[in-house]
Amino acid sequence: MNVIVANEKKDELSNLDIDVIKSISGEYEVGELIAMFENFFYDKMILDVTAISNYQDISVIQRLASSLGSNKLVILVPDELCSSNYLSGLISCGIYNFTNNLNAVKQLLVKPNTEEDVRQIAELSNASTQVANRVRTGIENKIIGFRNVTEHAGATCLIYMLKKELTTLYGKSVYAIEVNKKDFEFLPDKNMFSVTAVNLDNKISELNDVSVILVDLNDYKDDTICQEVIYLLEPSTIKLNKLIKTNRTVFERLKGKKIVLNKSLLSNKDVTEFEYEANTKVYYNLPPINDREKSSDMSEFMYRLGLVDDVAVKHGDMKNVFGLFKL
Repeated sequence: MNVIVANEKKDELSNLDIDVIKSISGEYEVGELIAMFENFFYDKMILDVTAISNYQDISVIQRLASSLGSNKLVILVPDELCSSNYLSGLISCGIYNFTNNLNAVKQLLVKPNTEEDVRQIAELSNASTQVANRVRTGIENKIIGFRNVTEHAGATCLIYMLKKELTTLYGKSVYAIEVNKKDFEFLPDKNMFSVTAVNLDNKISELNDVSVILVDLNDYKDDTICQEVIYLLEPSTIKLNKLIKTNRTVFERLKGKKIVLNKSLLSNKDVTEFEYEANTKVYYNLPPINDREKSSDMSEFMYRLGLVDDVAVKHGDMKNVFGLFKL
């Protein structure tokens, strides 16, 4: 028989089709839960982690696992905490059974995870820590600018997707800023800011202790605010012809710059021909990406930018790493 400790997921857990000997709901201090269940006989505790006060602190979860037994816990983790760092913290407590999806709870009761099953999560967390340390070495943060060269080349959406992917690795230490526009207001992320050109320096100064800042430069002319700048081209015939007609020397000015073909359907052969015709090199050829899904192409792009290392890239699409826990 099992016990359920619920809070935010109370309604969903009440409909879970499992044998339950006791069910409680609310927010509890970890000491209260230990006193309640330390001498109580049960098979597994299905724990909505939001039922624990200060559940974001792994040391609190460690105390619970040490007292009740880590092998007895099946933890339901909210989406916002499904980062490699937090899950790796659970693993360090000896907790291998966690998920953010109720459908996976029953599976974990029938076939619990082993340490081997969750090893990739720990490896990914170690990789992200190493990358974060490299980013912080010698500089407070890494600032990457993005500039559309062809019209509507996708800087805003690309920054949004990059930020979502990087947040999986760095947590809340990733920010984005757009200059002289307000497109970020339509994206569901409170760490994306819209500022005017005169306020850009101040905003970056406020964020001097974060890992990565992505900047949508728009019409802001001073690239030196960034440590590197990505120049985005959408390589459709109409966009390129319009660009060249407007500015015939554009590729001369971009020579030596990091040119990324965004929303590109070009093959490797097409890219080679483009480089020959434009007399310039392409830094990366990025295909159209669904901003609702994680992408191996985005992982490769982040690796090329030096924002993740090869361990994270080897896992490819991050959803494959977390897929076991998000059924």
